[in-house]
Amino acid sequence: MPQMAPMNWLFLFIFFSILFVISILINYYFNLFFHNHNQQNNNKSFNLQKNWKW
Repeated sequence: MPQMAPMNWLFLFIFFSILFVISILINYYFNLFFHNHNQQNNNKSFNLQKNWKW
């Protein structure tokens, strides 16, 4: 059975850190675009969601 190529922990840490930062940036710009788009369409429902208290 073939084995995986040896990878050190530093490479894995850097790889998953970069992947994590890219996913955060994609989520930020995705929410930034759709937040402005939805705010123009239904401003009333957005104000109800904004004032929610836990």
